[in-house]
Amino acid sequence: NILSLSQIKLPPMMEIITAEQLMEYLGDYILDAKPKEISEIQRLNYEQNMSDAMAILHKLQTGLDVNVKFTGVRVFEYTPECIVFDLLDIPLYHGWLVDPQVADIVKAVGNCSYNQLVEKIISCKQSDNSELVSEGFVAEQFLNNTATQLTYHGLCELTSAVQEGELCVFFRNNHFSTMTKYKGQLYLLVTDQGFLTEEKVVWESLHNVDGDGNFCDSEFHLRPPSDPETVYRGQQDQIDQDYLMALSLQQEQQNQEINWEQIPEGISDLELAKKLQEEEDRRASQYYQEQEQAAAQVQQVQGAASPASGRQSGSNERKRKEPREKEREKEKNSCVLL
Repeated sequence: NILSLSQIKLPPMMEIITAEQLMEYLGDYILDAKPKEISEIQRLNYEQNMSDAMAILHKLQTGLDVNVKFTGVRVFEYTPECIVFDLLDIPLYHGWLVDPQVADIVKAVGNCSYNQLVEKIISCKQSDNSELVSEGFVAEQFLNNTATQLTYHGLCELTSAVQEGELCVFFRNNHFSTMTKYKGQLYLLVTDQGFLTEEKVVWESLHNVDGDGNFCDSEFHLRPPSDPETVYRGQQDQIDQDYLMALSLQQEQQNQEINWEQIPEGISDLELAKKLQEEEDRRASQYYQEQEQAAAQVQQVQGAASPASGRQSGSNERKRKEPREKEREKEKNSCVLL
């Protein structure tokens, strides 16, 4: 979206573009953006980065792995995926910051990334040191209280850091959004499916952590949606999908580590494979159960607000369960080869 607003020109009258076509445009742009007058060392470094970026370019279709740090709006743990933003010269921001005036949270979070902080919380909970237990509790409370992945301190820092008219990427709730700044106010490009027919709604202001911004047209003039009910349903579907995705990612991270200490020494490859497969089956079963429970909770909330919407959602959920059951059956009948 950023490149189409600034650099990449799509053919006239094109309304739909496939993922394969989009990857081709991005690949061609990366190749064309190669600096001309650079030293030999810089050239070799750029070519290596370009090769790494091309290797992970396909991940743009599903999602990139970024890991925020809570100390600055431009501070992320380095991952190969970040190379794409560097090569395309696209700034990447987030607003999940710790308020430096809250000393106990600053101490508990420190310079940890999100993944490191989750590991620290688990470690502190298992510690016999009461001070570490308390520190882990403070860190956990911080994550719970800022589940929207945006704090007011972070919002203030974002407003100061983003330049007027700058096009950049804003990471929040496991999503990337196109962001810009117009007359000192931050705006996000509207891409929720509920706005598909709202041609005049282009931008949404980002002025609080609750997400209830004002909608604007391409000239940043206030433009309320023509059908608020349709938009609300579309936004709610998007929120439900985001919640289920966040839940699955959290569960995957919590179950990522296998307790190797419980595996006896001298175990054969076949026995180890069976144990690993049993562990994968257990995780898959737990994952599907939690997703179904979360979906049921969402249906209950929607059912209370709109019975018709709740019935439709339930029908869709039943349709989604069938391939899941087949997938689980397939996993049980497979084995791991070492």
